Amino acid sequence: MLSEVLLVSAPGKVILHGEHAVVHGKVALAVALNLRTFLRLQPHSNGKVGLNLPNIGIQRVWDVAKLQMLDTSFLKQGDVTALTPEQMEKLKEVAGFPEDCADHEHLAVLSFLYLYLSICQSQRALPSLDIAVWSELPTGAGLGSSAAYSVCLAAALLTACKEIPNPLKDGEAASRWTEESLELINKWAFQGERVIHGNPSGVDNAVSTWGGALRYQQGKISSLNRPPALKILLTNTKVPRSTKALVAGVRSRLLKFPEIVAPLLTSIDAISLECERLLGEMAAAPAPEHYLVLEELIDMNQHHLNALGVGHASLDRLCQVTMAHGLHSKLTGAGGGGCGITLLRPDLERPEVEAMKQALTSCGFDCWETSIGAPGVSVTRPPPWTPLSGKPWMASEMKPPRHEAPSRSSWALELSSVPASGHPAPDADREAPSPSVTPFPLAMPPGPQSESGGPEAMSVFYNVLWSRRAVGPCGVL
Repeated sequence: MLSEVLLVSAPGKVILHGEHAVVHGKVALAVALNLRTFLRLQPHSNGKVGLNLPNIGIQRVWDVAKLQMLDTSFLKQGDVTALTPEQMEKLKEVAGFPEDCADHEHLAVLSFLYLYLSICQSQRALPSLDIAVWSELPTGAGLGSSAAYSVCLAAALLTACKEIPNPLKDGEAASRWTEESLELINKWAFQGERVIHGNPSGVDNAVSTWGGALRYQQGKISSLNRPPALKILLTNTKVPRSTKALVAGVRSRLLKFPEIVAPLLTSIDAISLECERLLGEMAAAPAPEHYLVLEELIDMNQHHLNALGVGHASLDRLCQVTMAHGLHSKLTGAGGGGCGITLLRPDLERPEVEAMKQALTSCGFDCWETSIGAPGVSVTRPPPWTPLSGKPWMASEMKPPRHEAPSRSSWALELSSVPASGHPAPDADREAPSPSVTPFPLAMPPGPQSESGGPEAMSVFYNVLWSRRAVGPCGVL
């Protein structure tokens, strides 16, 4: 069992093209979103295992000795097959949950317990540790938040139990695991996703593990080579929707109008393939005309998705507002509300972007200026330049309380500068810019001053987020 603190992060995801068509055997392109989930694992010897999920208000502590005495033979060591319904009921007994619990908060705890008990069975005794997880990703928005959570858990627990080596070398601020280790992380993360979702496709955890861009078709997943990091505006309409109902609606329309809907699905497939080809060209030498073609593809796909019946008035409004500023948007994911993406060309002037964000905010939407093609799951050395602080702070404050400004070397911690190689980009060593003053609380709710809960344990996240200038909706991430 490792003795040092582990700080792990993994990205969310968006579907670039291929929503709904992928259900019918067509190609979908999924890309890693540079909004990340962070995990801090602290080993200790107090005989407890703690889980703190401040985003959803969960804090649980178990006695390791009691867990050790439980019959967990139904969790076979090294087994990465799907849990049966009977095994799920036994896991709920271990957690002390009622049989009918199915909300995401309970399922997140069950996923942790499953991964902890399964992976840590290799140890002579279950380890004492505290795990805290915090995310920039909104939950339930189709952005892969549960997959990023499962990937972080799998990576941290496998590393802590020395099932895979810690890739961080002396002097490195951040790194990534080998391909062999990533395969094992992805397998266990998929199991965590199964606990939460039952029968996931595996796309979300694969994108969060490897990052970049992935091609998915009929269960086969492959990586796109060196996809460009495209800047986007991600907008959450905050309109709830049922993915199951929307998928059923498309299937019903296909059965009712096969000669109309089948060509639409074939056309969406062609859009995905053309986008894949274009991204390959842009990896070598991006040009202004590439962005114009990407915008055309976005417009055509959005019209097709509306024809499939998965649009929504809120998404139409998003497209209208961005089009008024000369930009192009489409829904991402299931549709019917949810989120949309807007391509931000490199030649955009800053005032134009700010005006568009203000217009979207006035519609009641949340938006994040971020990028796609982000690196996958990464491990980061905890920042040495800031002591733990018990006082939560707001991003609207000019600086965190009692925090010193980061040194030049600390800016190599910026997670968005860690490409697939795992090493910081050449420009990562730069002066820290002045933080934005958009008011958005990074502070977590007050809690016990332990390693697993409360602002003290979370301040390491503030340090990393401060270096990323994470200021939340409509801010820079």
